[in-house]
Amino acid sequence: MTRVAKTKAIHYVVAMLIWLLPLNIVAQVFTSAEVPDSIWNRMQGHSYPEGCTIARNQLRYLRLSYCDFEGNEHIGQMVCNQLISDDLLYIFRKLYEARYPIASIRLIDDYDANDSLSMAANNTSSFCYRMVHGSQTLSKHSRGMAVDVNPLYNPCVYVRSGKVLPTEGKPYAYQRTTRKDIPGKIDTTDLCYRLFTQRGFRWGGTWRSLKDYQHFEK
Repeated sequence: MTRVAKTKAIHYVVAMLIWLLPLNIVAQVFTSAEVPDSIWNRMQGHSYPEGCTIARNQLRYLRLSYCDFEGNEHIGQMVCNQLISDDLLYIFRKLYEARYPIASIRLIDDYDANDSLSMAANNTSSFCYRMVHGSQTLSKHSRGMAVDVNPLYNPCVYVRSGKVLPTEGKPYAYQRTTRKDIPGKIDTTDLCYRLFTQRGFRWGGTWRSLKDYQHFEK
C-alpha cells in the first residue's frame, strides 16, 4: 500500500469513528472559580438582592457536567458557598460518571430568583438569598450552603397541612417509600443521598415537620 493510500485509509477510519460517536457527548467540565463579573451582574437584584449580607468572595461559581433524563449531556451553572464548592465538584462528578439523571442545573436568576418557578422547572440550584418559605428565617440557600436536586420529582411536603412545594410536584409527593414510578426519586438508598451524606450534608427527607426530599444542606 502506498503512503497516499495509507493516509487516505487512516483519514477514513478517523472519520468513521467520529461519525459513530454519540452526538450528545460533550467534554466533561467540573470547575470552581470566583464569581465572574458577567455572572455577578446577572445576580444583582435577583439571587443577590439589596441588603444581602453574604460577601461576593464567599461565593463560588461552578460549571458542572451532567446527564439529563434522556441521557443527553450538558454543562450547568451553579453558585454556592466556597465552603462546599469542593464537595459539590466531587458529588456532581460522581453523579455524572454514574450517568445519574438531573433535569437542569441553571442559575436561579434565570427564573428571576423565584424558587417556585425554579422548582417547577425541576431545576437543581444552590445560592439564593431568601427566607424559608412561610417564615422570616433565612434559608441555608441564602449562604449558598444548600442544594436542591430535581425539586419537581422530589418536592417539599409539609406533614400537617399536606402542602406541597412546588404544587406541580404533588404527583410525586406521596407513598414515596413504596412507589417505583417516580423518576429520580431521592431516598436513603439513592446514589445522590449517599454522596451528599458521605460529605457531611443533612437531607431534608428525614425531617419531622416537613419532608424536603430535594434538599441537602451543611
